[in-house]
Amino acid sequence: MDALLSTFFSVFMAEMGDRTQILAAALALRYHRNGAIIGGLACATLLNCALSAIGGSVIDQWISETALTLFAGLAYIFAGAGMLMWRRTVDPLTTWKTPAFLTAFLGLFILEFGDKSQFIIAAQSARTPFWGMAMAGGFVGIMAAAIPAVILRARLAQVVPLKPIRWVSGGLLLGWGLMLATQAFGLA
Repeated sequence: MDALLSTFFSVFMAEMGDRTQILAAALALRYHRNGAIIGGLACATLLNCALSAIGGSVIDQWISETALTLFAGLAYIFAGAGMLMWRRTVDPLTTWKTPAFLTAFLGLFILEFGDKSQFIIAAQSARTPFWGMAMAGGFVGIMAAAIPAVILRARLAQVVPLKPIRWVSGGLLLGWGLMLATQAFGLA
């Protein structure tokens, strides 16, 4: 249960105001088909979370507990720093001539692949024998952050103060990562 909840909260914070939310809102605004966008998002997210969790469970067998703690710390540090730094604009995929579901699935899969949430999920699944719980927590965290963006669409920035949320979440993730990294080096 710890892997589920800690991954959920970490990934939810990491996705608030992030590119996944913005692309999901842009696709919902373009297609006006919430079900297709959420379906594509769910399939892309499930596939990415499964890849991350399985990768993390494999890493668990190869490296020591100290290295796993450092890996988790670095995942959180990079996630937090990424939220506090400048970010690139999101391509709304207007040149793609594919249907809503396929555009959402492929676009969000590509966008999420190698993103900070994947590293958080991998780190969490590497630190627990219950990698499926880390996968489920990550999936629910991403979906909980992105579904309101699909529903709110253009009003997302008006209803949700994205910049302050990014700063607070980024600071919390960065702090948690620094704490884990110092533990890995035996400094805390």
